[in-house]
Amino acid sequence: MQAPAMPDEDTRGGFTRGGWAGPYTDQVMIDYMTAGAGQEGCLLLGRRTYQTMAANWPHMPADNPFTDWINAIPKYVASTTLTPPLEWNATLLEGDAGSAVAAVKDTEGPDLTVLGSGVLVQTLRTAGLIDEYLLSIYPLLLGSGTRLFPDGAGAELELLDCTTTTTGVIIARLRPMGLS
Repeated sequence: MQAPAMPDEDTRGGFTRGGWAGPYTDQVMIDYMTAGAGQEGCLLLGRRTYQTMAANWPHMPADNPFTDWINAIPKYVASTTLTPPLEWNATLLEGDAGSAVAAVKDTEGPDLTVLGSGVLVQTLRTAGLIDEYLLSIYPLLLGSGTRLFPDGAGAELELLDCTTTTTGVIIARLRPMGLS
């Protein structure tokens, strides 16, 4: 899951294969991923993903099907190092990410969607705060990099929906077993 968008997006651990996802984008993926763009929601991002996205998305071309949605949607950022106020329509969640996200989920607010944010996802998974995964599984073996489910991290998931793109990407919507 490491550095899908740009070659220098995330070189932690000596990762040199960044920017691998672009060639696999097709109209099927765009249609699937933008289908819910008009619905109320918020993005939930970790610090690294927020900083990368906030530096790039406000300058994306208007003809990108995700630009308007990503720039307009409210964002929560889990970080112990950033300080308020944040730019790009973002609110800082300070302190322990698990507790801060649990508090947001306890409100009557809109659904939270996490993009990237691998470290944050591990915290949320461990705390049992993920209601649903939307995974894009690419027909590509990188051989190195950060994994969504690191060694020893088990997860029993129920398939809710699945679509295959023309480039072989499997988009799977899954729910942790035991949730209804």
